[in-house]
Amino acid sequence: MKHSVLLLTIAAALLLMFASSTPAALAQPQSPLTHHVREVTVNGQAPFVGRLPATRSMRIDIVLPVREGLDSFLRELYDPSSPSYRQFLTVEQFTERFGPSQRDFDALIRFAKTNGLTVTGGSRDAMDVQLKGSVAAIETALHIKMGLYHDPIENRNFYAPDREPTVDLPFQLWHITGLDNYSIPRRALVRRDSSVKPPATTGSCPGASFCGSDMRAAYYEGTALTGKGQNIGLLEFLGFDIADVNTYYKNAKQKRTAKVIGISTDGSSINCFANQGCDDTEQTIDVTQALGMAPGVTAVYEYVSNNSDTAMLSSMSSHKPVPLNLSSSWFWTPVDPKSDDPFFKKFAAQGQSFFEAAGDGGAWRTQSMWPMESPYVICVGGTDLTTKGPGKAWASETVWVDGGGGISPDKFAIPSWQKLKGVITAANKGSKTLRNGPDVSANSNFTFYVCADQTTCSENLYGGTSFAAPMWAGYLALTNQQAKAHGDKPPGFINPTIYPLGLGKGYSTDFHDITVGSNGYPATKGYDLATGWGSPNQSGLIDALAK
Repeated sequence: MKHSVLLLTIAAALLLMFASSTPAALAQPQSPLTHHVREVTVNGQAPFVGRLPATRSMRIDIVLPVREGLDSFLRELYDPSSPSYRQFLTVEQFTERFGPSQRDFDALIRFAKTNGLTVTGGSRDAMDVQLKGSVAAIETALHIKMGLYHDPIENRNFYAPDREPTVDLPFQLWHITGLDNYSIPRRALVRRDSSVKPPATTGSCPGASFCGSDMRAAYYEGTALTGKGQNIGLLEFLGFDIADVNTYYKNAKQKRTAKVIGISTDGSSINCFANQGCDDTEQTIDVTQALGMAPGVTAVYEYVSNNSDTAMLSSMSSHKPVPLNLSSSWFWTPVDPKSDDPFFKKFAAQGQSFFEAAGDGGAWRTQSMWPMESPYVICVGGTDLTTKGPGKAWASETVWVDGGGGISPDKFAIPSWQKLKGVITAANKGSKTLRNGPDVSANSNFTFYVCADQTTCSENLYGGTSFAAPMWAGYLALTNQQAKAHGDKPPGFINPTIYPLGLGKGYSTDFHDITVGSNGYPATKGYDLATGWGSPNQSGLIDALAK
């Protein structure tokens, strides 16, 4: 009898040990908390044309979910009456409070290796694990079949899964990026039609075009703040060529002191050369406009990936040093827009400001506009700026007719700060139930000096909210420099702050209120869907945000 009991005890112990060491083997398949199947592959708009070769190599990025309580934490964090106001978390503090547990992260690593996948990047602090493997291995691990489909609109084939993935883990994942390449990232950048006369400018760059420094003179008009001690982070779907940045500064007769550092977030090349078919116009613009506004920052980091938004965002949220001033001038169509939300919220929790260009097709209509329509980003619209001369102050500003803005096409709910009385009015034609954009704006007309692609630089040829978003990242670098000098906290996600400011008595001190023009929505007094609250008004907004 004692012998039988002993055997049963040993058997039970072995079973318990086996279960704890190989959870994936006993777990029921779990679906991620986001979806991964494109509607065009389901409704037949993109017909199936064959299987993706089993031996082809793929890269995917598996994102783990944040833990409960983050939304309520953010409400307290941005409430001036709360004792938690602006008590931002470090990367490590965020991980311990809201990131994946060490147990789950380790289990995901074991799961990947067990299924023949190679870990290539990611971290617990970044909330993701980046993997490389054959199509056959990924299909087996995720219980999917990878197919090729034809997009009749773009006239190209793309790959995508045939069903929602599942994993043999005892917990749910958040999202798996890289299972399709249907979406083609676009720049919020446009080239002036040759039949359109170049707009008259008062810039100090060649051809009287605007240098980035002209934007600083117009929107800050000071010398005390340069962004010293700050870093700026740029999201880029392609790499860059530092030679183009250097050419810009040489021709503008200016000196660059900030480092420009490329960071591959998923193994993508950080280089972009015209003779290899790569266009670095956008990437160079982002650098020159950010540094034009904040020439004294320590470094500009270009976070690069060819096809993974989550890889870039996760890196921007966990890189050391953490850049507080972030910008993106790209837009794309994720299969599930909410897949990026954990990173936008993490930025806010860590005191980072993420600016996103509003687009250049005029008022938003029915097409998806991501991520500019997200409630968790600072959306930047476009204006047409006139200054008092080269390197001189702001003179006037109207709506740039092509600037993006409007009511969320994907019907994201209106955030609390846009519900404040007086924000949405009959005059501005905004929605009282859905997210409205933009939040702020800056010059975007065809008035800039641009160097790119190792070719002749251009004058008054390019425009777009691509210019405006990095300007704002640079402006926030000035704000963060002042806040740090005074022992104050950075403003972080500024939307909960600027809406009450816009409704307050100091609005005209903080912003240039743009009341002339239309992008399909009219410019009005106060907030509107063409320019948001307007452009920054010298040091007034810096003082309001930095205190």
